[in-house]
Amino acid sequence: MPIYEYQCQSCGNEHEALQKISAAPLINCPACSAPELKKQISAAGFRLKGSGWYETDFKSGNKKNLVAGSNTKSTPTDKSK
Repeated sequence: MPIYEYQCQSCGNEHEALQKISAAPLINCPACSAPELKKQISAAGFRLKGSGWYETDFKSGNKKNLVAGSNTKSTPTDKSK
């Protein structure tokens, strides 16, 4: 479930909420109870890189930055000889 950021237009309070994508946006401010919450636009917590995988998925240790340092391509070898 994504985390959405809200800001109250009345008191300025900032609030984060873990919600389903299909859930209706929050309206009431948890600090002042005014119906003035507005959803904020924020950056995603991941980066898309490569051919279909997230850059940060399934990497540990020295493998975390393979995309930036690797310019070589592996070629299949013929094992029929």
